[in-house]
Amino acid sequence: MNIQEIVERQRRFFRTGATLPVSFRLAMLKKLRDAVDRYEEEIGAALAADLGKSGYESFMCETGLVQGEISWMLRHTGRLAKEHTVPTPLAQFAARSFRKFSPYGNVLIMSPWNYPLLLTLDPLADAIAAGNTAVVKPSAYAPATSALLAKMVGELFPPEYVAVVTGGREENAALLEEKFDFIFFTGSQSVGREVLRHAAEHLTPTALELGGKSPCIVDETAKLALAARRIVFGKYLNCGQTCVAPDYILCHRDVKDRLVELICKEVRRQYGEDPLQNPDYGRIVNEKHFNRLLGLIDPAKTVLGGQSSPDTLQIAPTVLDGVTESDPVMGEEIFGPILPVLTFDRFEELYDRLSGGPKPLALYLFSQNRPRVKEAAARFQFGGGCVNDVVIHLATSAMGFGGVGESGMGAYHGRAGFEAFSHCKSVVDKKTWMDLPMRYQPYRKKLYGGLLHMFLR
Repeated sequence: MNIQEIVERQRRFFRTGATLPVSFRLAMLKKLRDAVDRYEEEIGAALAADLGKSGYESFMCETGLVQGEISWMLRHTGRLAKEHTVPTPLAQFAARSFRKFSPYGNVLIMSPWNYPLLLTLDPLADAIAAGNTAVVKPSAYAPATSALLAKMVGELFPPEYVAVVTGGREENAALLEEKFDFIFFTGSQSVGREVLRHAAEHLTPTALELGGKSPCIVDETAKLALAARRIVFGKYLNCGQTCVAPDYILCHRDVKDRLVELICKEVRRQYGEDPLQNPDYGRIVNEKHFNRLLGLIDPAKTVLGGQSSPDTLQIAPTVLDGVTESDPVMGEEIFGPILPVLTFDRFEELYDRLSGGPKPLALYLFSQNRPRVKEAAARFQFGGGCVNDVVIHLATSAMGFGGVGESGMGAYHGRAGFEAFSHCKSVVDKKTWMDLPMRYQPYRKKLYGGLLHMFLR
């Protein structure tokens, strides 16, 4: 079945209304949850083949989070799908006003390679809960997981409801030529621009989950040992191939040397003296990205790591000190296990320093200064973040996850995910047992003018 036929069949299926009943949505979510449980071992093997992920990390960062999102949707979809009554203005008496979330229809979900299961099935669960049909396009850079997703979804759902399209650029281009009712894309900024250009041709609403250089700020009041431990965890998770990984550190000059010392100590503690021999340490996705990352490492500024293995596409956790804004490593999103450390003298200078560039997907602040934390949360512009930790803000269905500006548009997870894949209709149900005459011509200003002013103020 070609792409055009898949899309047309899904349009026809959606028009039957089969996806609208909450009972149907819940049944499909249960099938998806059970399949994730049943395929857990195969999922771990696929993620190991694509990215060298350990079984522990695969469950912690992918399979377990998918199960959590599906479980949240199973608990809350019935409530979210209901009509929500809102106040009716006196001028519209007598009537009932309500908001109703309705599915967009036929949606396209395009997912990346770095968390190929999580970033495919999380939005798919949201789309199913909202009542849509879906075409899913996983990344060709994660072929084992992509093939497994095609197998799983093919067993679970008929293609007129949910279909997986595998392949590379040719298939991506063909999908973007089709008219969808909504597009959900996770990936790089450059590809995101292309998605948005194609969506504009059909005026298709779009959610873009992109990336950027997410700063990690450490001020002079921070608990440095704990900060180092948590930064190392978040930065080198999945070998740094995480869209919300701390891209670089901005550290107060007075504590920089101590922080760098503690980070190096933590890398050795968490990954061993030779991380390339650590069976739980993954690899770079392909040779292209491996070589790109090696080009960002300045040996003169390397205080830890820098070792690499072309045979296994591994790069040891690397720390760069004495980095400036003009260094190549600061010219692009790193998306790898390289951590540059920069300094600042006064915290207030960071507001201007960070406001001139692209808005990051995440921002992290390690500080014990509560007024500063409060002010920073208000003044910095970023998609989401953490205080005294990194990365974990996306691991909850209670908060929406998304970017702002160059790091994306729209959000998902939990309620935000349900609403992302829905259109909110505003409806007034006007009663027929009375009809106020003041709105009709001929206007009787003397009789109704006073009432009109009272009603509309």
